[in-house]
Order: sequence, then C-alpha cells, then structure tokens
Amino acid sequence: MTVNAVLRLQHDEIVRLDRSQLEVLYQSLGPRGADKVVSHALEELAVTLSRASGEYRAGEIEALRTSVKALVAVAQQVGMTLLARVGRDVLDLSRSYDAAAFGATMARLERIGESSLVAVWDLQDLSI
Repeated sequence: MTVNAVLRLQHDEIVRLDRSQLEVLYQSLGPRGADKVVSHALEELAVTLSRASGEYRAGEIEALRTSVKALVAVAQQVGMTLLARVGRDVLDLSRSYDAAAFGATMARLERIGESSLVAVWDLQDLSI
C-alpha cells in the first residue's frame, strides 16, 4: 500500500542581533541620531528584501546580486550578522549552477530578513 503524505517543515531559526554594533551606533551618534540610522536601515532593508525577492522570481540575477549586496551592507551596519551571512551565501550561489541550493538559500534569506526586521523593531522599544 502506498501512502502519499505531504510534510510541512517548520523553519525556526533564532535571529540574534549584534548588540555591540548597535551600541557603537548609539554611542557615536547619540540616541536620536542612532534611532534615525536604524529606522532608515529598517526601511531600506524591507524595500531591498522585497525587491530582491521579486528579482529572484523574475530571473533577474544581476539585479538580484546588486540588491543583495546593498542588503548585506545595511545588515552589517545595524548588527544583523546572520542576515548579512545568508546574503553572502545567496551571492555565492547566484554564480553557481545549483538552482536548488540557490532557491533554498534565497528562501532562507527572505525568512531571516523578515525575522531580523521584527527583532530590530522589537528592540527599538527597549533601551540599548
């Protein structure tokens, strides 16, 4: 007897922010200046992540690389080290012939990106 079953995998990665990077921003720019930088970074990350997802789905790999490079730079600036690392993985795989790994890593970038944005939004409500 053959049983067909569909399994749904739960992707549950804990996103941790590099608080030391955020502390550097707050110490060097002050609370008001750092809040502006972080707020702008969150907006930029949200827009860039959405754009990169669309570029991936459209097969626009060169545009995707440009977007992901920008995403990595902003993520590093605000202490999103996991997001930056996954972004670099996407860049590496975008040059390979492994479409399955590229697609899986792009999906991971989208998940980590969303989780990272939520983590920083939540952190903004706390004192650093």
